[in-house]
Formats: sequence, C-alpha cells, structure tokens
Amino acid sequence: NKELIDNPSSTFYARVKGNSMIDAGISNGDILVIDKSLQPQDGDTAVCYIDGEFTLKYIKIEADAIYLIPANPDFKPIKVTEENDFCIWGIVTYSIKNHKKNR
Repeated sequence: NKELIDNPSSTFYARVKGNSMIDAGISNGDILVIDKSLQPQDGDTAVCYIDGEFTLKYIKIEADAIYLIPANPDFKPIKVTEENDFCIWGIVTYSIKNHKKNR
C-alpha cells in the first residue's frame, strides 16, 4: 500500500470491466488504484460517472468542453454537455494485472 497509495483516505481499488482502454494497457479484469483527491488534468485516465454509468477513459479538457477519449478504436469519444449528469469520480494512478495463469 505504501508504494501505490499517497492519499489512503481517498484512494480505492476497482476492477475493470470492458476493453475501452485496451490500447493503454488496461484490460478487462485489471485492478485500478483510483485517487479521488487528485485534481483532474488534461490527459489523465479517469473513472467518470455519466448518465447513470461509470466509464474509464482519458479526459480531454478544453476551454468549452470535456471529452472522454477511449484507447480502443472500436469505441467513440464522448463529448460531455450540460445535459449530461457527469462527474469525474477519480483519477487512475496505477493499474495492476494478474500474470498468474488460471488453472
């Protein structure tokens, strides 16, 4: 925990479901270390809540808009508008992979 967590009271683990970030090296089943205390910055990998669902994407912050950018060409970017119920839930600081073969 000391190696992976800077802010223990605001850091959580979550398991990835899906492959929208596969080209970033984040795969279905990986475990993420997510820090809710970090201020989002352009290009961060973030866990976002949008319209009732959580999603994992790069965030692109522009002066007049926020975009959620996947790392998989099978998925399309999402433009966040005022009509969306949206928040950046936390910033991914590490991802953990299972390298042991399942038997």
